[in-house]
Amino acid sequence: MLRAALGRSGARLLAGRSAVPVPRSLVGRRYQCSKPEGDKTKAEGPSFKIPGHKPSNFEKKILVWGGRFKNESDIPEIVSYEMVDAAKSKVRVKFSVLMMLLTIAGCIVMVISGKQAARQQESLAKMNLEKKARLRSEAEK
Repeated sequence: MLRAALGRSGARLLAGRSAVPVPRSLVGRRYQCSKPEGDKTKAEGPSFKIPGHKPSNFEKKILVWGGRFKNESDIPEIVSYEMVDAAKSKVRVKFSVLMMLLTIAGCIVMVISGKQAARQQESLAKMNLEKKARLRSEAEK
């Protein structure tokens, strides 16, 4: 009874046995995915397109910043996508290096200013206590 229920529900593969034998002519073919073999005609002429891209003003600046061209007047009307992508990647790397250097410089400035404040006996706790005392005295008045 269990075998019959599994066979009817479509879960017969889970049972490990096939209730309905599959004809050999259907075993190696996928009818839903295969295309008809008669429709193999090609259009006349080349089927590819020459890759090209007309760069915008911002992309022209990126091409110059990326070192691909000396100035914007040297950039042709149509450039390849690969050239624009390579220039964008180069500018991205330059920008990330610049951000890392600025972060390191900011950290160094903060360390120096913190050491100067420590030499002058300034601390956040002392500043907060002075501020609270000043606010209390203003509230009393």
